[in-house]
Amino acid sequence: MLSNHLKGALEDLRDLIQITKDDIADIKQAKNDPQFDRLSLKEKKLKSFEDKKAMIDKEISILMSANPDLDLPNLLNEEQHNALASLKDELNNLRIINKKYARLVLTVSNLYNSFLEQLVPTEMQGYQKVASKNPSILEIRV
Repeated sequence: MLSNHLKGALEDLRDLIQITKDDIADIKQAKNDPQFDRLSLKEKKLKSFEDKKAMIDKEISILMSANPDLDLPNLLNEEQHNALASLKDELNNLRIINKKYARLVLTVSNLYNSFLEQLVPTEMQGYQKVASKNPSILEIRV
């Protein structure tokens, strides 16, 4: 059972990595709609991974409770050890790719915010930004 949960968690992680790579490719080409379309899939994969990880934790806990005199490395077979090592590697890959994606998102967000600030100048009123009373670029002519 543990091996099945490990395999499923690995599949979910690899899917999340691929989705994030697709998001990176799309953000570089300013394609927002495909990213938003994949958001629900990404959330489902993340939830699935979290569920499988909880099952992995439960299975390991059961194994350790049933064999209190053995260490964890002695409880798992070679396939399970390899799957755990792969899981660790894929989690690291996901972390690296998510960092790259986050930097791109932050850059694009700052760009859009600076454009908006130039179009509709704002000023601080306490802790809130509000549109200034004289936005020179917004002029209505009839």
